[in-house]
Order: sequence, then C-alpha cells, then structure tokens
Amino acid sequence: MNPIPPLLHQSRHAACAALLATLLAACSPGGEPVALVPLEIDRSTLCVLDGMLLADYPGPKAQIHYADRAEPDFFCDTVELMSVYLKPEQVRPIRALFVQDMGKTDWDHPQDNWIDARAAFYVHGSSRHGSMGPTLASFAREADAVAFAREHGGTVLAFAQITADKVVLDGGALHDQRM
Repeated sequence: MNPIPPLLHQSRHAACAALLATLLAACSPGGEPVALVPLEIDRSTLCVLDGMLLADYPGPKAQIHYADRAEPDFFCDTVELMSVYLKPEQVRPIRALFVQDMGKTDWDHPQDNWIDARAAFYVHGSSRHGSMGPTLASFAREADAVAFAREHGGTVLAFAQITADKVVLDGGALHDQRM
C-alpha cells in the first residue's frame, strides 16, 4: 500500500476544505446568494504573479475571487491587483475584489481588515511604498485616505478613477531592496 505523502495529503485536505467553503458560501438555506468573504493571508501565502510571500512585505495586499475557481488569487500589492483587473484581456468573471484597509492595519505588517476594493478609496503617488515600490494605499473611509495623503503626499482616488497608466508594473524588483 502506498501512503499519501504528508504534503500532498495536506494540499488535498486544503483544496477540499476550500471547495466545501465555496459551495457552502454560494447559497444560503433559502437559495439566496451569500456575500463572499475574503480569506486571510498567512506566512505561506504567495503572490500569484511573482511567488513572493505576502507576509514578508509592507503595504496593502489584495485578492481576486474568480467565479470559476474556489481559491482566490493573492497579490502582494494593490498595484498588481489593479494591473491585472484593468488589463483589456482580463475577461474571467470576477466575484469579488478585496484590499486591506490601511486606516485600520499596520503598514509594515498588514493583517486582516479586508474591504471591498470597488468601494475603497486609494492614495496614488504617496511616499509610502509597498512590496513592489510605489503603491496605491487603500482605505475604507475617504477621510482616512485624505489624512494619509496629507501626511505622505499623493492624490485620493475612487476605484473608478484608477486607470491602467496609474498601475504599470515596471519591474517592482527595481524598488525591492530585499531581493
């Protein structure tokens, strides 16, 4: 008998748990859709674009929940999320976009405090950097975004005001001093 290697067993267990959670979250007992909730990052959560460990870097993180997948794609920076979201070739149906509320979490070690990215306010062009260098600082409250911009510079934008030219991924490794 061939036992399942422990790592493979854990991966299967995690995949089954994620699928079950997605199926249960899809409908309430009355058949009504239930709001999708963001997943928290841990020490092993990787960025879908570059494989960086999210927990190792400062600044707001992000996640996209696609309609055709149980697990979200995680991003170590809001610029990465917006860059993917705003690409003209992005045609996959999206169920939800989440970013962290930097008005409620620590910049250097962000945890929890996920908010709907489409309802958030962003500061573009501040002096604060995320994992990929210049980033979009995300906030649930416009007043927090304004206060952040006053302290660190930048312009406050609503989600609809973010355009592809504001989220160019021009080689974040050029900004990362720890690589």
